[in-house]
Amino acid sequence: MSNAIEFPKNFLWGASTSAYQIEGSPLADGAGPSIWQRFAHSPGNIRDGDTGDVACDHYRRSAQDVALMREIGLQAYRFSISWSRVMPSGRGAVNPVGIGFYDELVDRLLAQGIKPMVTLFHWDLPETLDNQGGWLNRDIADWFADYARVMFERLDDRVTSWATLNEPWVVSDGGYLNGTLAPGHHNRFEAPIAAHNLLRAHGAAVKVYREVGKHEIGLVVNLEPKYPASESAADQQAAARGHAYMNGQFLDPVFFGRYPEKMKDVYGDAWPEWPAEDFELIRQRLDFIGVNYYTRSVTRDEPSALPVRAVAVRQPLATYTETGWEVYARGLSDTLEWVAARYGNPPLYITENGAAFFDPPVAEGGRVHDPLRIDYYQKHLRAIHEVIQKGVDVRGYCAWSLLDNLEWAHGFSKRFGIVHVNFATQERTLKDSAYFYREVIATNGAVLDGVAARPSAWTGAAMWIE
Repeated sequence: MSNAIEFPKNFLWGASTSAYQIEGSPLADGAGPSIWQRFAHSPGNIRDGDTGDVACDHYRRSAQDVALMREIGLQAYRFSISWSRVMPSGRGAVNPVGIGFYDELVDRLLAQGIKPMVTLFHWDLPETLDNQGGWLNRDIADWFADYARVMFERLDDRVTSWATLNEPWVVSDGGYLNGTLAPGHHNRFEAPIAAHNLLRAHGAAVKVYREVGKHEIGLVVNLEPKYPASESAADQQAAARGHAYMNGQFLDPVFFGRYPEKMKDVYGDAWPEWPAEDFELIRQRLDFIGVNYYTRSVTRDEPSALPVRAVAVRQPLATYTETGWEVYARGLSDTLEWVAARYGNPPLYITENGAAFFDPPVAEGGRVHDPLRIDYYQKHLRAIHEVIQKGVDVRGYCAWSLLDNLEWAHGFSKRFGIVHVNFATQERTLKDSAYFYREVIATNGAVLDGVAARPSAWTGAAMWIE
């Protein structure tokens, strides 16, 4: 095993965004409202009353943003489709201007040699469908499949990588259990139903793709390893429940056609019995799994913290991001090795990975220095390289995020971007992390080892290469 950092020859380097977080103009040109449009405009839901009405104005500035991607050297760009921009009512009529926006974006990316990676659903469900029950309505699997067919038939001649859903766990937990995200429900009995219908919709869309698509399709999940806070049986069980709830809930059904047994322990009387035929739909063959990784959780038993009955324990001397997440690259290694061992080493893409640290609202002197973010990327990319060396089939990496954006309920207060956005003027400025990432891409990771093929252009290189 070589000690030098060198990623596989065809390893794909990219960055990610999502529609509601960056596009702005959510009702422009015939688009329909989404649940995030409604949620953001309901007082008290979003910090400082922020909304996605303008966001990064990507809907009107996509040409500029693609030029930035080219400047950074991205080989891939992962973005999501706004369902209600394409189908204003969620079903039926297609908005030609809305779907045309994505048509043009794909062409712009390809003209710059950038691979489009499309996610069909990143949380912004059409409001009209939510009014009919949303993810609580079993018919949504068919609605989603019809929408997916529209997109496949329009773009699959040029888009060769598709994902059905982004982080269904967040939709069910934040949207239906805890009420912190759209649609803002707070119901222990609704959450497992929403989660199950998300998986059914995923399966229905994959089934359609096998009929009309020619390339690859997968599912994107957020994974977070759960480490027990002590050797006590109670903490061990708390970690096991947390692991089943967050990690196994959306992968076991896809690969094994069943939920983890611990899910009954998590939900108790709120856990339904599911029809066997549902798992036949859910268990479709996938071409890859997208892994979104940010942090780990050191878990302690806490009976009052429903439904998992566990809480995270803050670690002394650790570095934490602005969102309160511990920087722990070993957790990414452990997660990827777990996925490979449990699910037969499927092809993986790291579809999101990044950190929010303090950045000034306005770039100073044309630069934004973000050494903690560079350090975060450096540690996590090394962790990925280590597991690849061990045989884990990781095929690409997308940094989260290309742009500072609307960070959901946090509004514009948390900045994840490698490109700084002045939200008052929409001026874009490459951060030092973008220059660093450009060097990573240009050297296929060699800069992580301090052996870049050419001098580094990013500030503080010597300081942050260990």
